[in-house]
Amino acid sequence: MEFENIKLEIANQIATITLNKPERLNACSLDMADELFTALDLLEDARAVVITGEGRAFCAGADLQSANKSAVSGGRASFMALNKSYNPLMLKLSKLEIPTITAVNGAAAGVGCSIALASDFAIAGKSGYFLQAFVNIGLVPDGGASWMLPRLIGKARATEMMMLGEKIHGEKAAEWGLVHKCVEDADLISEANALARRLADGPTVALGVMRQNITTALDSDYASALLREAEGQRKAGDSNDAREGAIAFLQKRKAEFKGE
Repeated sequence: MEFENIKLEIANQIATITLNKPERLNACSLDMADELFTALDLLEDARAVVITGEGRAFCAGADLQSANKSAVSGGRASFMALNKSYNPLMLKLSKLEIPTITAVNGAAAGVGCSIALASDFAIAGKSGYFLQAFVNIGLVPDGGASWMLPRLIGKARATEMMMLGEKIHGEKAAEWGLVHKCVEDADLISEANALARRLADGPTVALGVMRQNITTALDSDYASALLREAEGQRKAGDSNDAREGAIAFLQKRKAEFKGE
C-alpha cells in the first residue's frame, strides 16, 4: 500500500514505519495520523515494529500549517481532531500485540512526544529531545501525555515538562528514565534495529501479553493484576513458542521461537 505521509517497510519480520514529511519536521497532520492508524493494521507479517522520522526530526507535533489546520485550531475543532484521529491512533499503538521501538532523531514535540513514548522501548539519539510545548501556545498536553508522563518519570518531572515547556534532551531523558537509552546519532537506527531483531526472535505471544499487562497493571489493584497474569499465562502457555521453550530447556539448547 502506498502512503503520502509515511513509509512502511516489512523485512525479515520487522516492520519499519518512517514519518516522511521531513520538510515539515514530520509534523503530524490528520492525514499522517490516519495513515499511521492504517499502517498499524498491516503488520500481520511482523513480529516487531520500529517507528522513526525521516530527516532531522522524529515529529514536531501536530501540523498546524497543513491543509487540515482548521482541524487543530480552536477548542471545538481540536476536540474533534483528537477524538477522530489522534486518540484512536494512540489507543491503536497501545493495543499492538507485538513489541514496539521508537528511534527518536531530533524533535519529539507535542503529539510527536506522545507517539515516541508510546513504545515499549524509546531510544533517543543525542540530538533527540522531548518537548511538551503546549503551555507555550496556551494549550494543554494531549495524545495521552498527562497519563503517560507521570507514570514514566513521576509527578514532579512530568509537571516540569508540561508546565514549563522546556526541552528534555536525549541524555537527560535517559537519566530520568523517560527513554530506554540514549545513543550516538550515527548509531540510532542500528541500535533500534538490533533491539527489534532480538525482540522479533523472541516469543511474540508472550511479549504481546507482557506489554498489555504492563500497561493495565498501572491502573489495577494487586488482585486484578494477579488474575490478569494468570489469564496471560494461559494464553502464552498454549502457544507453540512455550512448547518449544520447554523442549529447548530440557534439551539444553537455545529456543527457536516462531511467534506462534
